[in-house]
Amino acid sequence: MDVKIDEIDRRILRALQRDASLAIDALAEIVHLSRNACWRRVKRLESDGVIAKRVALLNPEAIGLDLAVFVLVRTNRHDEEWLKLFDKAVRDLPEITGAHRMSGDLDYVLRVRVSSVGAYDQFYKRLIARVPLSDISACFVMDDIKDTTEFPL
Repeated sequence: MDVKIDEIDRRILRALQRDASLAIDALAEIVHLSRNACWRRVKRLESDGVIAKRVALLNPEAIGLDLAVFVLVRTNRHDEEWLKLFDKAVRDLPEITGAHRMSGDLDYVLRVRVSSVGAYDQFYKRLIARVPLSDISACFVMDDIKDTTEFPL
Protein backbone atom coordinates (compact mmCIF):
# COMPACT_ATOMS: atom_id res chain seq x y z
CA MET A 1 0.00 0.00 0.00
CA ASP A 2 1.57 3.26 -1.13
CA VAL A 3 -0.68 6.00 0.21
CA LYS A 4 0.56 9.58 0.32
CA ILE A 5 -0.16 11.40 3.55
CA ASP A 6 0.91 14.94 4.34
CA GLU A 7 1.40 16.80 7.61
CA ILE A 8 -2.31 17.73 7.85
CA ASP A 9 -3.23 14.05 7.45
CA ARG A 10 -0.71 13.23 10.18
CA ARG A 11 -2.31 15.76 12.53
CA ILE A 12 -5.73 14.24 11.82
CA LEU A 13 -4.42 10.74 12.44
CA ARG A 14 -2.65 11.73 15.67
CA ALA A 15 -5.85 13.30 17.00
CA LEU A 16 -8.01 10.33 15.99
CA GLN A 17 -5.57 7.83 17.52
CA ARG A 18 -6.00 9.63 20.84
CA ASP A 19 -9.79 10.01 20.54
CA ALA A 20 -11.68 8.47 17.62
CA SER A 21 -14.95 9.82 19.00
CA LEU A 22 -14.04 13.42 18.16
CA ALA A 23 -16.82 15.22 16.32
CA ILE A 24 -15.71 16.49 12.91
CA ASP A 25 -16.05 20.10 14.12
CA ALA A 26 -13.70 19.48 17.06
CA LEU A 27 -11.26 17.58 14.85
CA ALA A 28 -11.26 20.37 12.27
CA GLU A 29 -10.47 22.90 14.99
CA ILE A 30 -7.60 20.79 16.33
CA VAL A 31 -5.98 20.41 12.89
CA HIS A 32 -6.82 23.95 11.72
CA LEU A 33 -9.02 23.04 8.75
CA SER A 34 -12.55 23.89 7.73
CA ARG A 35 -15.17 21.33 8.70
CA ASN A 36 -15.71 20.19 5.08
CA ALA A 37 -12.00 19.94 4.24
CA CYS A 38 -11.41 17.91 7.39
CA TRP A 39 -14.37 15.62 6.66
CA ARG A 40 -13.09 15.00 3.08
CA ARG A 41 -9.62 14.12 4.37
CA VAL A 42 -11.00 11.70 6.98
CA LYS A 43 -13.17 10.01 4.32
CA ARG A 44 -10.15 9.72 1.98
CA LEU A 45 -8.01 8.26 4.77
CA GLU A 46 -10.75 5.71 5.41
CA SER A 47 -11.24 4.81 1.74
CA ASP A 48 -7.45 4.56 1.22
CA GLY A 49 -7.27 2.07 4.12
CA VAL A 50 -5.11 4.30 6.33
CA ILE A 51 -7.90 4.38 8.92
CA ALA A 52 -8.79 0.70 9.20
CA LYS A 53 -11.60 1.09 11.76
CA ARG A 54 -12.68 3.07 14.79
CA VAL A 55 -13.12 1.24 18.06
CA ALA A 56 -13.62 1.78 21.77
CA LEU A 57 -10.61 0.74 23.84
CA LEU A 58 -11.74 -0.85 27.08
CA ASN A 59 -10.00 -0.81 30.43
CA PRO A 60 -9.34 -4.55 30.95
CA GLU A 61 -9.32 -4.27 34.75
CA ALA A 62 -12.73 -2.58 34.69
CA ILE A 63 -14.19 -5.64 32.93
CA GLY A 64 -12.44 -8.21 35.11
CA LEU A 65 -9.54 -9.10 32.81
CA ASP A 66 -6.77 -8.18 35.23
CA LEU A 67 -4.07 -10.52 33.93
CA ALA A 68 -2.14 -9.95 30.69
CA VAL A 69 -0.12 -12.93 29.48
CA PHE A 70 2.34 -13.42 26.65
CA VAL A 71 2.24 -17.04 25.55
CA LEU A 72 5.35 -18.31 23.76
CA VAL A 73 4.68 -21.19 21.38
CA ARG A 74 6.98 -23.59 19.59
CA THR A 75 5.83 -26.32 17.27
CA ASN A 76 7.58 -29.03 15.33
CA ARG A 77 4.79 -29.08 12.74
CA HIS A 78 4.32 -26.54 9.98
CA ASP A 79 2.12 -28.51 7.61
CA GLU A 80 -1.13 -27.12 6.22
CA GLU A 81 -3.35 -29.25 8.48
CA TRP A 82 -1.58 -28.03 11.64
CA LEU A 83 -1.65 -24.42 10.45
CA LYS A 84 -5.41 -24.63 9.89
CA LEU A 85 -5.94 -26.11 13.38
CA PHE A 86 -3.79 -23.41 14.97
CA ASP A 87 -5.43 -20.60 13.01
CA LYS A 88 -8.91 -21.82 13.99
CA ALA A 89 -7.94 -22.14 17.66
CA VAL A 90 -6.47 -18.63 17.69
CA ARG A 91 -9.57 -17.16 16.06
CA ASP A 92 -12.01 -19.12 18.25
CA LEU A 93 -10.45 -18.49 21.67
CA PRO A 94 -11.60 -15.00 22.74
CA GLU A 95 -8.88 -14.67 25.38
CA ILE A 96 -6.32 -14.32 22.57
CA THR A 97 -6.14 -10.64 21.68
CA GLY A 98 -3.09 -10.89 19.45
CA ALA A 99 -1.23 -13.65 17.64
CA HIS A 100 2.06 -13.23 15.83
CA ARG A 101 4.19 -15.65 13.79
CA MET A 102 7.82 -14.97 14.68
CA SER A 103 11.27 -15.37 13.25
CA GLY A 104 14.01 -16.84 15.43
CA ASP A 105 13.62 -19.45 18.16
CA LEU A 106 9.91 -18.91 18.78
CA ASP A 107 7.24 -19.85 16.29
CA TYR A 108 4.38 -17.76 17.72
CA VAL A 109 3.68 -15.22 20.44
CA LEU A 110 0.12 -14.89 21.69
CA ARG A 111 -1.18 -11.92 23.68
CA VAL A 112 -3.85 -13.17 26.08
CA ARG A 113 -6.18 -11.44 28.58
CA VAL A 114 -7.75 -13.38 31.44
CA SER A 115 -9.10 -12.68 34.91
CA SER A 116 -6.60 -14.75 36.91
CA VAL A 117 -3.91 -17.43 36.87
CA GLY A 118 -6.69 -20.00 37.28
CA ALA A 119 -8.48 -18.59 34.24
CA TYR A 120 -5.19 -18.78 32.32
CA ASP A 121 -4.88 -22.45 33.30
CA GLN A 122 -8.36 -23.12 31.89
CA PHE A 123 -7.43 -21.25 28.69
CA TYR A 124 -4.17 -23.24 28.45
CA LYS A 125 -6.01 -26.55 28.73
CA ARG A 126 -8.49 -25.55 26.01
CA LEU A 127 -5.67 -24.43 23.70
CA ILE A 128 -3.55 -27.59 24.02
CA ALA A 129 -6.66 -29.76 23.59
CA ARG A 130 -7.32 -28.09 20.23
CA VAL A 131 -3.86 -28.06 18.67
CA PRO A 132 -0.67 -30.07 19.33
CA LEU A 133 2.23 -27.88 20.47
CA SER A 134 5.81 -28.99 21.13
CA ASP A 135 6.49 -26.27 23.72
CA ILE A 136 4.41 -23.57 25.35
CA SER A 137 5.31 -21.16 28.11
CA ALA A 138 3.67 -18.14 29.64
CA CYS A 139 5.03 -14.80 30.80
CA PHE A 140 2.67 -12.96 33.14
CA VAL A 141 2.76 -9.18 32.87
CA MET A 142 3.69 -7.63 36.20
CA ASP A 143 3.46 -3.97 35.14
CA ASP A 144 2.44 -2.22 31.93
CA ILE A 145 5.20 0.34 31.46
CA LYS A 146 3.87 1.31 28.04
CA ASP A 147 0.89 -0.15 26.25
CA THR A 148 -0.49 1.95 23.43
CA THR A 149 -2.37 1.60 20.18
CA GLU A 150 -0.91 4.85 18.81
CA PHE A 151 1.53 4.60 15.92
CA PRO A 152 4.29 7.20 15.64
CA LEU A 153 3.51 9.65 12.84
